[in-house]
Formats: sequence, structure tokens, C-alpha cells
Amino acid sequence: MPDEKLSRAVAGLSELMAALRKGCPWDREQTHTSLRRYLLEECYEVLDCLDREDLEGLRGELGDLLFQVWFHCEIAAEGQEHSFDLADVLNQVRDKLERRHPHVFGDARAEDAPWVMQNWQKMKMAEGRRSRLEGVPMAMPSLQVAQALQEKAAQVGFDWPAMAPVLEKVREELDEFLEECRRAGDENLEASPPLRGEFGDLLFALVNVGRWLRISPEDALRETNIKFRRRFQYIEDEARRAGRSLDDMTLEEMDALWDEAKGLE
Repeated sequence: MPDEKLSRAVAGLSELMAALRKGCPWDREQTHTSLRRYLLEECYEVLDCLDREDLEGLRGELGDLLFQVWFHCEIAAEGQEHSFDLADVLNQVRDKLERRHPHVFGDARAEDAPWVMQNWQKMKMAEGRRSRLEGVPMAMPSLQVAQALQEKAAQVGFDWPAMAPVLEKVREELDEFLEECRRAGDENLEASPPLRGEFGDLLFALVNVGRWLRISPEDALRETNIKFRRRFQYIEDEARRAGRSLDDMTLEEMDALWDEAKGLE
């Protein structure tokens, strides 16, 4: 990227941010806390563009996400203590990445990608972390948290030696879940904390299968959600064409339309 083009873009957005904070009542009232929801929304909108392979939309959504980052930096810079500004953030991430890539900016030699990841974790611990599980934000979607926790534990050998026992663990957790279902009975399923615990254990075991297969459970479930939505909306569209309401259709009728939707795919 040409330095001049980047400099003009940064200067332009900096002037815009200053104008918004000064002239717009809504922008002036925002705080780190009030912007939390917008930061999260912009992240998901970026992911949505990636799912749809919409590069034109991605350019816009990445800009919106960048603006949220900048907004937080601006608020910090305006504080009485002037905690930090955008330049501080950029310098800090550059210094960290240089420090954690000694095979690029130093004399170390990277054997392969797993070596890079293991060395990265070692450097994090050397920087003062007390646990290898630090740095996993528990506010992330739970499937992603489970995957990240398992990956960090596996980096020090806390892992199954092969795929077979991973699958066996799923069977074990499924049996325990089904046994708890039988014990709780149909009337008490929703009120059973042990049942919720067994269900969580089963999900955790399935995430581990995904990790071994290099399948992101979050991505896989999101793709399945999209697929379910597409097929169910086909049922709705076909019912509408026939002048029917879903409320008046039988499960068999809806299931037949579901199979049609699958066949069209």
C-alpha cells in the first residue's frame, strides 16, 4: 500500500472522528461501555460477509469495524489521564508481533506452523501469565471458548493420543446424557441442572472431535444454521404459494417440503 495513500486515509478519518465528537450529540455521548454492542455487531457483520463471500460488502464492514476500534482509541485519548491513543495501539501491536515472531525478526528458526504456535504460548507465559488458559475471553461464543481451551491444553500434551478415544469419549458422554434423560423423566427435563451439565459435557466432547478434524465448531454450526434457515424458508414459500398456513399443515406435509428443499440443493 502506498504510504501517501495510507497517510491521506488516516488523516481524513482522524479529522472525521474529531468532527463527530465535537459536533454530533450522539457521538459525543458515547463511552467505552455504550459502544460494546456496536463493536460486537460489526464483528458479526464482517463474519456474515465472509460467509457469503461478499468481498464488496466486506470492504465496507471492515471499515465499520475499524471505526469502532478508532472510536475507543479516541475516547481513551480524550480522557483526563489520556490513557492511550490510536498511535499507542498501533505501536503496541507492532512491538508485540515483532517480539513474538523471532523466526522473522530475530535469529530463531521456525520448523513448522505448530512450532510457531507453541513458541507463541511460551512467550506469553514468559511475559507474566500464570495460566496457559489466560487470554481466552469467556465472553466469546461458548463453542469458540471450548475450542480455544482445548487447543491451549493440547499444546502442552494434555490431549488424546489418537482419534479413536476422542470418538469413544463422545459415546461415553452421550450415554451419560441419555441416562440422565431417563432419570429425570419427561416432566422434569427442563428443571434438571445435572441434565444441563451432561448436555454441556456432550457438546464439549463434540467440539474436541471438531478440533481433531480441524473443523471449527462455531463455523460448522453457523453453516448448519444458514442451511436450516434456507430450507425452512422454502417450506414457508411453498406453503404461501399454495395458499396454506404453516399452522394448518401437518408435520408430514412440512417434512415433504423439507425433502424437496434438500433435493434442490
